[in-house]
Amino acid sequence: MRIGIAGFLHESNTFLPAPTALEDFQSTSWTEGAALLERWSGALHELGGLVDGCAEHGLTAVPLLATYAVPSGAIAASAYDAIAGRLTSLLREALPLDGVLLALHGATVAENFPDADGEITRRVREIVGPRVPVILTLDLHANVSREMIANTGASVFYRSNPHLDQRRRGLDAARLMARTVRGEIRPVQALETPPWIIPIDRQYTNEDPARLLYQDADLALSRPGVLSTSVAMGFYYADVAEMGASFLAVTDGNPALARDTARWMARRAWERRHSFQIQLIPPEDAVRQAAAATRTPVALFDVGDNVGGGSSANSTVLLEEILRQGVPNCAVVLYDPAAVAACLAAGVRGEVHLKAGGGAVPISGRVRTLSDGLFVEHEVRHGGWGRNDQGITAVVETAAETTIVLTSRRMAPMSLQQLLSLGIPVERKRAIVVKGVVAPRAAYAPVCPQIILVDTPGETAGNPAHFTYRRRRVPMFPLEPEAEY
Repeated sequence: MRIGIAGFLHESNTFLPAPTALEDFQSTSWTEGAALLERWSGALHELGGLVDGCAEHGLTAVPLLATYAVPSGAIAASAYDAIAGRLTSLLREALPLDGVLLALHGATVAENFPDADGEITRRVREIVGPRVPVILTLDLHANVSREMIANTGASVFYRSNPHLDQRRRGLDAARLMARTVRGEIRPVQALETPPWIIPIDRQYTNEDPARLLYQDADLALSRPGVLSTSVAMGFYYADVAEMGASFLAVTDGNPALARDTARWMARRAWERRHSFQIQLIPPEDAVRQAAAATRTPVALFDVGDNVGGGSSANSTVLLEEILRQGVPNCAVVLYDPAAVAACLAAGVRGEVHLKAGGGAVPISGRVRTLSDGLFVEHEVRHGGWGRNDQGITAVVETAAETTIVLTSRRMAPMSLQQLLSLGIPVERKRAIVVKGVVAPRAAYAPVCPQIILVDTPGETAGNPAHFTYRRRRVPMFPLEPEAEY
């Protein structure tokens, strides 16, 4: 059995003005053919699960194209056309296939296709025909569309946020494919999409109320005939018609059971919607708490500059508050290629006087380290990436022992190696500014006794009421409290 494997992943923040270019994918990760198998075999990502799952079940993996880029703005039309065109061209060349395993994000938006993932599934289905099984994996933050579901036989979403289960979900998809192509099952699926936006700070699956969503999914999975259940909490930084939470069930040839199961999960969640209240701390209070903490380091999660949600990675709101309150021995990472260049010119041990980050904060200090910015994470962490590249990186130490890490590529803080690889004594810091919301918890919770989610402004502000939507459904809870389901 020959099974095509392809991946095209991007989380698109439509509130960012700059589009994501083709080069952003090519310079981050782009593999075709045998290189795809070499890159992803054994990886903690769902692509690793798809590749290794095929081998485990005696299927022949036919590698097509796999690419991703760091979350950023909507994909430029020319870039989307180039990627989708290359993927579908390789798919045609690989025919005949017995099945296709497709790793998409679910919150991908292109300038020419708001439902960019749905468009990919449509093209794949058009090429392989109605009888070839297509099984999809999606991120937990997917905005799931009817087209994604209509063009695939089964879909599997991540169940963990931070995303620590991606490989497992890829293995699940490969197992469903093996059973399907051998005639053991006939997957059908149903989707429920209540009018509901789940605040991002309430999406931590190790705690209630988010944990209860997945407990219900497990209960639903125990029903006879149910093959898979999934919950996607959505991505409200993408202004699309499908934005919001969704619930999915896959059954063995029983559409009514799939529909009833998905609806049961959705209604149970809807009844608890009022428990998903935003719980964020203002910057001034958050820094004051960090200054007074007896157990350190304190992680200050910069919600408004959440790089994993597409932000600019250069907000200085928390750095400015740290400096204003005179809190020593802190650490912050900023994307600032110009400041990196100034540090390179000064050299290691050189004195620099910079205006750093988007707020152009005056910084004076000594260049402690210059690095190529490459680091490897061997543990299971959000995103499943092992190899990471934050570009040429400079570490500046101020007189107040505040450590400023300056990068020339935006990097989401999924791995503590982002700092440890630079020789920064993380455990001895008073506070660390972490540009994320839930995703960095897997890396920072083991070393930070206290994590504070800070209500900072920016492209990923925690409250969806801060954004002007033009495409979303109306009404949606909590923006319209009267919304019904």
